[in-house]
Amino acid sequence: MAKNKTAQPSSDTDIAPEHGTESKATINAVETKLMLSKKIISSVREQLNQLERLLSSEADASSIDDLVTKQVTSTGEFLGPQSGGRIVEGVFDGQNMVGSDGHQYLVPQNYASKSKLVEGDILKLTIQPSGGFLFKQIGPIERERIVGMLVRDENTQSWKVVADGKKYSVLPASVSYFKGQPGDDAVVLIPRSAPSRWAAIENVIKKE
Repeated sequence: MAKNKTAQPSSDTDIAPEHGTESKATINAVETKLMLSKKIISSVREQLNQLERLLSSEADASSIDDLVTKQVTSTGEFLGPQSGGRIVEGVFDGQNMVGSDGHQYLVPQNYASKSKLVEGDILKLTIQPSGGFLFKQIGPIERERIVGMLVRDENTQSWKVVADGKKYSVLPASVSYFKGQPGDDAVVLIPRSAPSRWAAIENVIKKE
């Protein structure tokens, strides 16, 4: 069972390819919520089964380490069942993956930018025995393409895109990749049928 609520990727984070060989159908916001709810229920059920197996085992203190795997991070220590790797599915919130286990996992900005992840996308995280994190997009939400102006907050230095009277936060890595500057036009992707605070930059049109 996890002792902390936030896990940070290790230094040897693995990045999944932008496009897999599997075809992925888009999903709407309602389907996203239903899918995550089912994953949470499944995760809780599995954890209860693991707890029941552990309590019913005859293992003594010296053999507990053979039953669990430990992952130490800067914010705490994770305990989980001994296996070849742990898989968690969750929803992308613009920066993190909110897992079905209740934890938040920071998604590398270069992967989120390259894959043009949109708030509401379903991701799968494989936590490898070595501690490496492997993210993969498995359920893209329905998207809408809009055009806005790239601006930078003078106080926080964060980047945003102003479109249709709304401000959307965008990842700094995306702005850097497209060499964006304040005043440039930005083509961004947002969820089609759900409100969002974040947008994914698809391209930047340089100002004259």
